[in-house]
Amino acid sequence: MLPDIAPVRDYFMMLQDRIVDALEPIDGATGFRREDLPGPKGALSRPRVLEHGAHIEKAAVQFTHSIGTSLPPAATERNPHLAGHGFQAAAISLIVHPRNPFVPTTHANLRFFIVEADEPMWYFGGGFDLTPYYGFEEDALHWHQQAREATGQHYPALKRACDEYFYLPHRQECRGIGGVFYDDWTEGGFEAAFEFTRAVGDHFLPAYRPIFERRMDTPYGERERDWQLYRRGRYAEFNLAIDRGTKYGLQSGRRVESVLASMPPVATWKYAYEPEPGTAEARLYSDFLPPRDWLGIGE
Repeated sequence: MLPDIAPVRDYFMMLQDRIVDALEPIDGATGFRREDLPGPKGALSRPRVLEHGAHIEKAAVQFTHSIGTSLPPAATERNPHLAGHGFQAAAISLIVHPRNPFVPTTHANLRFFIVEADEPMWYFGGGFDLTPYYGFEEDALHWHQQAREATGQHYPALKRACDEYFYLPHRQECRGIGGVFYDDWTEGGFEAAFEFTRAVGDHFLPAYRPIFERRMDTPYGERERDWQLYRRGRYAEFNLAIDRGTKYGLQSGRRVESVLASMPPVATWKYAYEPEPGTAEARLYSDFLPPRDWLGIGE
């Protein structure tokens, strides 16, 4: 028997509300635009978008419950036997693009699929990752400690999966310092897998909020802003060229404004640019973007 999607849907909506309610006072000036967009057969989209804030230049915290007759190709390329079958999917995804270059960008998503195939199946997936513009050991350690606390013994494998997924092969560099990432998760049965997914969701704010609040008032100038916009270009490249979530949203016919709400509001590209050796910008490449065993536990 397939599990009921209702408790997962309820948890994802509750988590969306919790994250929105936490980010608004951090920004302190601008609230989220809230929309509820019902779909056929009980489907629902709940976009939450903040723009032009005092400390958050843009944030999107999205919930969707989709019901369809066939999964988009982005969802079946790893599992082609699921193509052409009815499905339900509940998901929460978020992105925060801070205004201060010393505050890292972050992304998280959690998802749950039920597929009515010849052998019906369900699975969870998701994770969270961090994309700094300037590297701080203290922040990286805190982020990965929270990731390990959320995932326990699975942390080394999921940290490795995150490093491998959030990678730009055309640049031969990771997007950021990683986190945890998992797919097709059914470990221990539905209740255990759902509990695991809740642990990941519940650790997002404890992982990100202290870093944001620690760096949000750091003085910066034109140099740091230029570097932030340049590095945001990498984020845009990944989302448009590689990310399965973006492809899934576009292929599924979802509202394009919601799908592309994760894009940075401003980004730049420079031809053949390299930061000066020995600078903080150069250290991002040498010390932070290459995958590291941040917690010293072995991988």
